[in-house]
This record gives sequence, structure tokens and C-alpha cells, in this order.
Amino acid sequence: MTNAVTIAHDGDIAIVTIDNPPVNAMSFHVREPLLAAFNALREDSSVAAIVITCAGRTFVAGADITEFGKPMQKPELRDLIANLETIDKPTVAAIHGTALGGGLELALGCHFRVADAGAKLGLPEVKLGIIPGGGGTIRLPRLVGASKALSMIVSGTPIGAKDALASGLVDAIIEGDLVANAVAFARQKVAEGGSLLAVRDRNDKIEGTDLAAFDSQAAELAKKARGLEAPIACAQSVRNAVTLPFDEAYAREREFITKLIASDQSRAQRHLFFAEREAAKVPGVGKDVKPRDVKRVGVIGAGTMGGGIAMAFVNGGIPVTLLEMSQEALQRGLGMIDKNYSISVSRGSLTEEAKAKRLAAFSTTTDYADLGDCDLIIEAVFEEMSVKKEVFGKIDAVAKPGAILATNTSYLDVNEIAASTSRPQDFLGLHFFSPANVMKLLEIVRGAQTAPDVLATVLGVARKIAKVPVVVGVCHGFVGNRMLAARGQDMENLLLEGASPEQIDKVFADFGWPMGPFQMWDLAGLDIGWRNRKATGKTAIIADALCEQGRFGQKTGKGVYLYESGSRTPTPDPEVKALIESKAKELGIERRTISAEEINERTLYPMINEGAKILEEGIAARASDIDIVWVNGYGFPIGKGGPMFWAGLEGISKIVDRLEYWYARNGDDAFKPSPLLKRAAETGKFSDDA
Repeated sequence: MTNAVTIAHDGDIAIVTIDNPPVNAMSFHVREPLLAAFNALREDSSVAAIVITCAGRTFVAGADITEFGKPMQKPELRDLIANLETIDKPTVAAIHGTALGGGLELALGCHFRVADAGAKLGLPEVKLGIIPGGGGTIRLPRLVGASKALSMIVSGTPIGAKDALASGLVDAIIEGDLVANAVAFARQKVAEGGSLLAVRDRNDKIEGTDLAAFDSQAAELAKKARGLEAPIACAQSVRNAVTLPFDEAYAREREFITKLIASDQSRAQRHLFFAEREAAKVPGVGKDVKPRDVKRVGVIGAGTMGGGIAMAFVNGGIPVTLLEMSQEALQRGLGMIDKNYSISVSRGSLTEEAKAKRLAAFSTTTDYADLGDCDLIIEAVFEEMSVKKEVFGKIDAVAKPGAILATNTSYLDVNEIAASTSRPQDFLGLHFFSPANVMKLLEIVRGAQTAPDVLATVLGVARKIAKVPVVVGVCHGFVGNRMLAARGQDMENLLLEGASPEQIDKVFADFGWPMGPFQMWDLAGLDIGWRNRKATGKTAIIADALCEQGRFGQKTGKGVYLYESGSRTPTPDPEVKALIESKAKELGIERRTISAEEINERTLYPMINEGAKILEEGIAARASDIDIVWVNGYGFPIGKGGPMFWAGLEGISKIVDRLEYWYARNGDDAFKPSPLLKRAAETGKFSDDA
């Protein structure tokens, strides 16, 4: 054997250990000796049973993703599992940590599976734009039933050991020494004797499957897929497990994965997988930088944003001191937090006990002095520089030495706010996205003097509270909102020239966005942008006119659209159509038919161009960081990999050509291709595309 695979013996029980740090990925240099081990133990008459286990912190956590898209070296995982399940001695997978993807498929090749109480088991391949390729969609239904397998595979969400035992995926939960008890379990199976039935030959869980109910469940899951191909293929493959002989269904699974792995969607999702890991690598913050301890967080402001931020920390196990200007505001904020947790309880995602425990982690105050024991203090107050500076003057006076100070600003100059404190080295921006207890993205805004250990600390804390952190530089709007502004730069011109709000929103929906820009305006409230424009001396012909009529969106029952009787469903409004046409006439604009292609060019292409400018200025370290921001914070379609990756699929040279056309026509600087974008057009991609 090799260092990656070793064999030990406990009497007549062979223990095969996989050791491929950090997550025991099923790489070729593991598969090859593992197959040799199976063949040797099959022929060894002194071996009565085989236990497969893993060294380190986890069972096999998946295939080696770096091998995807390359010629696969033999043996493939499918060969390995097919060999394993023909061994006529009891085989037992001893699972700890996570058995994911190819790891769970390996375990499905065994006769039995045992797991420690903390184990997680799942098939998350759908998140990479593919389906399980080692028979997972065909074997899993034979253990847990078609419906359970469908929900597990299409969601890609792992289940815990208790659920796995109840559903039949594992045969026992082990307390104490996993390997020793797995050996005892194997020895018991030898003593019991009897015939051994491979998972592939078990049909009792799929016989009699209600296909009508299955198809209904699959249709509901397909709606949530929003154009992604892999979830649909997963559902079809599980259905094949029910309706086709094993070998035929198995062959169809192979056809699915072969097609999907070569698709743009899978390339995009694999790009995002690596991009998220790259985003954690921050220039100037090496592994030798020791983070500070964060045992308590202070949050200033108990409104929608502040309350959501506070919930995010409490949900991650970090207690919070919540500060407001009055007891009335505090009670209002706590009431909303309580309501949010109650909704989770009603949905079954949270128990009453867990809700009570989380609520107990909040302490409230109206006195800044009570923030003195906080290790991280975040303000979430009104988006105005003078207000922010006043708040941080008060924080600076009470915060303990070494406490990290953070502003939740969406646009303002973080360096200017930091300069209003006596400790700019401890200062940075933490731009949460609303609702902050739900949205995954956290833009970490690095100030000119932010210390490396401050960045290391918040990166670690962000992951603890289940956020996807991306470090960005200081500029107006940072990465996400700056590009959002570029995307919307020509939006009103499109309306005036002939497009309707519902047409533009449909183009966005067809592209894969969760909603169009005008639906988003109405959801967020048109008055927010109106207030910001007035503060900066800017105007917007259509949006300002709507606000002047009191049309602020869903909260007033009308905005760009009508919302009848409290409904959240937008209805086109003839009054808005008349308003747009009237404004166009006043400006002497002759309206015309505008195509979907033109709408995409005049919205998405300037956004890509702004992303290139952001890279040129060093506001983002990598193009892939921009992709992570947009996928996790703004709903950019996952299957397109983020705006900068999608630009490569669309053709960067095409984008440059069309930007130049619109720049010549409109004279708007948003359309003037940046030098970096022109350079990227020569290679067809940005330099760090995965």
C-alpha cells in the first residue's frame, strides 16, 4: 500500500484507512491503491470482513474537483465502487466528519454504513452544476426511497447522522471509538452469517413508488432551479432509478454527468467554488497573522439592518449588545427580531427552545458605556456622513483598547469615517446586505490604515456567522453598489426611448435574475434612492416624478407598478406608461421598439466595464472576487458564474465593440471601454478566471 491507503488488521477484520489531507478527496493516487487493497483483501482467506475508514477530521468529503474536465485516470470512482460491491465479505464504511459526493458514493458501495453522531452525509454535486457520477442517484433511492433521495440530491444539502439512521442511509450511530466499534459491528455481521445484499440489488424502498407524487415534487424543485440544468438532470436520474433496471439507469447517469461537466453552467459553478476559496486569500494577511478574539459584538441601531446584523451574530453563537436611542426603539427592534424567529419556528427550521436560547443572547441598552466590553462594534445608522462621525465619536470614547470598529455603510468613504476616530488601524467597513440575517455576502471594506489582524479577525468571524466574505477597497459604492449604479445608468433612457418597465424586468428574468430592476425598486422603496439623490444634488426624471406623486413602491401600494389589496404581485400601471411617454415628449425623444438584446447591452455591458475599472484601481483583488460579490449579494445567476466570468462566455471583444458603439451614440462615459477591458478582450478572459 501507499501513504494514502493503508491496511491494518484486528484479528480477522481488515481496516482500510484513507489518508489524503485535508479532506481525503478521492484523487487518482487514492483510487489506485484502494482498488489494489480491495483486490488483495478479496483473495485473503484470513480476512472475514472489511472496515473502510479515514484519517484526519473527515471521511472522504468528495471527488478531487481539480480532475474535472480532464481525461480521467483509471480506475475511475465508478470502477472502484463496482469492484467493492462484489466483495462477498461484509464491508462496512465507518463515517466521521462528512461523507459527501464521491465519499458517500464509496460508502454506498459497502454492505453497511456506521457513523458517529456528528457525521453529515450528502451528495452536493448539484452545486457544481453536475449530478453524482458514481451511482449516487441510482443507489441512494434504494436505501432512503425516491422522495427522500430526490430532496437530498436536488438540494445538495447534507443530512445529519440521526436523519440518516431514520431514513435507512446508515445502519448504526456509533458512540465512542468509531473504528473499534465499526470493527465490532463488522464482527457481529460475520457471526450472524446469511447472504449479503449489495445496495444495487435492494429494491424494497423503490418498489411501489408513487410516480405522480414524485413528479409533482420534482416539478416544484424544478421551479426553484431557475434555469439550472443540473437539478433537472438529478431529478430525472433519480426517476430512472425507480423506472429502469439498475444497469440502464446507471448508464443514463453517466450520460448526464458527461454532458453536464462540459457545459458552461458547470464551468461557471466550478469557477464559483474555487473563487469563494480564493476570496479568503487577502494580500498582506498571511497565515502568520493572528486574529483577535471576538466574544461579544455591539450593534448600534435596532432597525431592519441593525436587527438583522445582530441576528446574524447571535445565530452564529456570538452574543450581542444592541444599542438604540430609546427604550421604545429597542422594544420595536426586539419585537421584529422575535417575529423573525417565530416565523422560523412556524416553518420548522427552528425549535422553541433554540429560539429562546437565541433571544437570551441579546442584551439591550441606550447607554454607549455598555459597549465597553465588546470586541467588535458595528454601527447600522442612517447613511449620512455627519451622523456616522457623531456615532463613532461616542464609540471611540467607550470602546476598549483593541476593539474593532466597523461601519455598515453602503457608499460612504470608510477612510473619512475612520479618521474621525483615534484608532483608524482598528477600523473598517462591514457592508451587510438586507436582510442581514439571511443574505450571505459580506463586503469587508479595507481602509487605508486597517491592520492585518483586524482583517484576519473579521474574515474568521464572517465564516463563523455563515457569511461569504470578500475584501474590497474604498470607493463610492465599493464593488457591488458601484457596479449596480453602472448597470442602472442608462435605465431611464431605455424607458424614455421606448422600453417599458415590464419589458425590461422580463429581459432580466429571462437572463436568470431573481427579479427585474423595477420590481427591485418597488421592493426596496423608491424613496430611498430619491433621498440619496436629493442629498447629492442628483435627479432622475422618471423615478423622481413617481416619488413626487407618493409612489414609493410596495409599501404604498404603488410605485413603478400597482400592488392591489396588499398584494406583492406587480401589475403594470397605465398611469406610469402615460408618465413615461409624457416625459419623452417633453424631451423631444421619439420612442421606438427596443429589443431584449439592446436592453442587455445597455445594462450588463456597462456593469462589466465598471468591474474592469474596479480591477484597474485595485478595489477588488481579483475578477473572481467581483463574481462572488454579485452572485451572493445581488442575485447574479449562479449558472453564469458572476458578471466577469459571464463576460468571457459572452465574448469580451464583443462587449468592447458594443460599448464603443453605444459610447459613440450616447457619449456616456459608462460605455467607454476601460483599458483593462480592452486588454482582456485580447485573451477572452480576465487573468484570474478559474
